[in-house]
Amino acid sequence: MRNSICRSVLLASAGLLSVVGAWAQQNPAPPKQGPVSTDLAFTYSAERGEQVLGNCGCFWLQGVGVDAGFTFWKGLAIAASFNSGKASNVAPGVDLSKIQFAAGPRYTYTAWTGRGAAGNRRLQLFGQGLFGDAHFYNGAFPTPNGLENSGDSFALEAGGGLNLLFSKSLGVRLLEADYVRTSLPNNAANRQNDLRIAAGITWHIGR
Repeated sequence: MRNSICRSVLLASAGLLSVVGAWAQQNPAPPKQGPVSTDLAFTYSAERGEQVLGNCGCFWLQGVGVDAGFTFWKGLAIAASFNSGKASNVAPGVDLSKIQFAAGPRYTYTAWTGRGAAGNRRLQLFGQGLFGDAHFYNGAFPTPNGLENSGDSFALEAGGGLNLLFSKSLGVRLLEADYVRTSLPNNAANRQNDLRIAAGITWHIGR
């Protein structure tokens, strides 16, 4: 009798395990999302510069940029950006070109979320402080040995922007505004305080 009960229990257990296994195969658990996500942006930018501080001689460097942010915890990220720009006739017969790389911390706050046919929609605000190097060329920079057509400087960027994602991955950078400080020789204060504005498209990868 006892052996018959044991066999019945074993058969019932095997049947239950088979049913659970079949259900699990038909309804797999959703994959866990990793804590890290990446945001890429491709932008058109315009940067307002001055020949000498306080004396305007203002001009606009126009170019393109790309930046990436690697978010690792609750909106905190490490960001890196590359920007280029070019201006003509910043002085009589003098043009100016620039490339700049910078990296540093970024914080992103999601101000609004919604759902639509395309998936999750989000409005994001971000602020950042980046540090790097700026290389200027095709210009004229005073030195003790005369004029040089290129120069390098430490660069600081501080600012932020607004992203609107209209699907889980794709969106637009509605606006980015950054204060950009460099220290190139100009026979005056030897520093530049510029304003750069940009807009473009964004691509989100991950959570």
